[in-house]
Amino acid sequence: MPWAGVTANVRLPLDLARVPRAEADGRVAEALKLVGLGRFAHALPRALSGGMQMRVSIARALVTHPNLLLMDEPFGALDEITRHKLDIELLGLWRTQRLTIVFVTHSIHEAVFLSQRVVMMAARPGRVVEEVRVDEPYPRGPDFMVSPEFSRYAKRLQDSLLRASREAQEDEAES
Repeated sequence: MPWAGVTANVRLPLDLARVPRAEADGRVAEALKLVGLGRFAHALPRALSGGMQMRVSIARALVTHPNLLLMDEPFGALDEITRHKLDIELLGLWRTQRLTIVFVTHSIHEAVFLSQRVVMMAARPGRVVEEVRVDEPYPRGPDFMVSPEFSRYAKRLQDSLLRASREAQEDEAES
C-alpha cells in the first residue's frame, strides 16, 4: 500500500483478522524491531530502500506469528550487497523465531548459504532433479562462502543443474 505508512502496511493482516488495535500495534512494533525497522514505523514505502521495503514485507508476514514462512525469490531484485545482508538477517530470524522457511531462489550460492536442504528443480515439466543436504553448522558467515565445503555444495548443484538443462535440450530435440 504505497499511500500508507510502514505501520499500516505491517498491520494489514491483523486488521483483516480484526485483531484489537492495541494488540495489533504491539505486534507491529515487535515485528518492526525484529527486522530492524523500528525507527521507520511512520515512513512511506517510497521513502525506503529496496532492502528496507523487503524487510517491511517480512515484518508483515512475521506479525501473524507464523510457523512457516514461504518466500519466493524475495531478494532477487536487490543488489548483491543488500541481498547478502538480508540473507544473514534471515538466518538470524530463523534462529531466533524457530521458523520453517521455504525459500525459492535462482541463486545456487544463496541456496547453499541459507539452507539445510536444497531441492533443485527443473522446468517443463517441473520436477525434482536433486536434493542436497547442506550439513554445515550455523551461524554461517562470509567465511563459509569461500570455504572448500561451500564450493563442493555449489559445484554439486551446478553440475546437477547443467545435467538437467542438457536433458531438457535433448527432450526438446526429440519432440
